[in-house]
Amino acid sequence: MKAIILAGGKGTRLAPYTTILPKPLMPVDDRPILDIVIHQLVHYGIDEIILSVGYLAELLEAYYQDGSRFGIPISYVREPEPLGTAGPVALINQQHSLDETFLMMNGDVLTDFNYRHLIDYHNEKKGILTIAMHTKQQKIDLGVMHVNDNYELTDYIEKPTLDYQVSMGIYIFDPAVLKYIQPGVRLDFNELVLSLVKKHREPVFGYPCTDYWLDIGRHDDYEQATEVFMQHKSKFLGEE
Repeated sequence: MKAIILAGGKGTRLAPYTTILPKPLMPVDDRPILDIVIHQLVHYGIDEIILSVGYLAELLEAYYQDGSRFGIPISYVREPEPLGTAGPVALINQQHSLDETFLMMNGDVLTDFNYRHLIDYHNEKKGILTIAMHTKQQKIDLGVMHVNDNYELTDYIEKPTLDYQVSMGIYIFDPAVLKYIQPGVRLDFNELVLSLVKKHREPVFGYPCTDYWLDIGRHDDYEQATEVFMQHKSKFLGEE
């Protein structure tokens, strides 16, 4: 199976680090976060990786080259202009013929996720798209009021914690999705999903995941990811 890794963003929330490094090359302990992702994908049987690159692409290309030292072929597709988080798929298809089920993910997540479980789940559900999802808790540090249509109080909850099912930035695509992505046109992933579900009535599934997962897009998350990886390195690298 091919895996597309989105590695073209500027990572502005991690500035000033990302003024000199693309976010996937941000070090977590002794290696870039993308090294960990690639190691895991190889472990779970992915046999080809395509990096969608843009910002500071030359650094990624120089570091990963053809992928031989990682034990997997790695190629690159450069966006002539930013195409969003789903738009690059059409460009990649023009160069690499995505005619079989493929994985796509962000290149900046720290997880001990079992990719094989996600692939099997997608095959079982037979949807056009499967999105790995994680429960995210959001604490509200205020009293939350519930009122009826007449603004009469019906409930009052002090500092509740709310649960949300959020995307992990890891997806399995059926190649049929390609007919809904127009080449050369910017398209973000949320726009694609809403189009599939609401306009085209295509089956899209969520895969519930309880494995560790963290997006390193913010400074505090990046620091947490570094600390957790150092403590549980063998777990993330499949050496346990």
